[in-house]
Amino acid sequence: MSFGQGGPPWGSGGQQQDPYGSRQDPYGSRQGPHGSQQDPYGAQQDPYSAQQDPYGSRQGPADPFGAQGPPPPDGTPDWAALADASASRARRRRRLTVGGGVLATAAVAGLVATAIVSSQKNADGDAKSPSATASGLPGPQELPSDSTRPEPAFSSVAPPAPPNPKDFISSERKDTAPLSADTLFPGKKLTMGGRAYAKGATARTADCAPATQGGLGAVLRDNGCDQVFRVTYSREGLAVTVGVAVFGQESEARRAVAKTTRGKTVAPLMSPGVPTFCKGGPVCRYTANSYGRYAYFTATGYTSAKSVTTGDRAAYQVGDDLAEFTFRQIVRRGNAQASAAVADPAG
Repeated sequence: MSFGQGGPPWGSGGQQQDPYGSRQDPYGSRQGPHGSQQDPYGAQQDPYSAQQDPYGSRQGPADPFGAQGPPPPDGTPDWAALADASASRARRRRRLTVGGGVLATAAVAGLVATAIVSSQKNADGDAKSPSATASGLPGPQELPSDSTRPEPAFSSVAPPAPPNPKDFISSERKDTAPLSADTLFPGKKLTMGGRAYAKGATARTADCAPATQGGLGAVLRDNGCDQVFRVTYSREGLAVTVGVAVFGQESEARRAVAKTTRGKTVAPLMSPGVPTFCKGGPVCRYTANSYGRYAYFTATGYTSAKSVTTGDRAAYQVGDDLAEFTFRQIVRRGNAQASAAVADPAG
């Protein structure tokens, strides 16, 4: 279809006559909307007024738009009516949701109440648990129990602290384990730092003075020395005598070591295969230490009557090895007695 400048086929310039001819204005003698121009419908009557109803006496078809009437002429929807309908549907959904929630809450409350009543009945022996009956499993009172097994008991009292190993070697009252040269120096040799030492003679004396030289005997006696154990080890032309003086209390051993001055030391213990050392003039190295109620001394020298000098690393190493080994043996004695006390508190 063209919407150019040409008018419709029945326009004023066409050859065809007006299809409506000279029919009368269906609106009577009123003027048309364009003033005095003759109504294009002429004198013809309103086709829906005088013309007979094609449906006869029957009622015409119902209004397809209902009570709302036809849509606006320009085709725009009635937004107010649509909003009202949407709000109405939302209100219906809310009522349904609230109603469903109330019903669900009531159902849950009923189930909980039923379960409580059933459990109370089971506790009183009146009825069995409905869940247990439905599943075929035994109820709570049907479960087997071992009444002979003792219930675990927990004490509210904290366990005592483990004993201090040094306490057992600091006093003769607690240091009751067997004590001898063999318990202090077991075996036939020892190895320290990869260096092996051959064990020689051992000795014990209750009179502490004969086991010493240079005035150490008087120091030991004045501080309550009970006995002295000695042993000699040798390695590559060097010999070491270790002497362990035993006291009644730790304080006595510490005082004795504090009064040990230069030249006051343990006497060398001669052994088969070890010539006399540290006697008759050669200089030897001496050490003195204590731990617990034990004071231990070392005398290190060459078996060839050679003197030990300050920079003699070999001689110093031998003396330090034997002093360290003696210290470890005393500590081990305390650990053993502490472990025994934990295992047998009544003992």
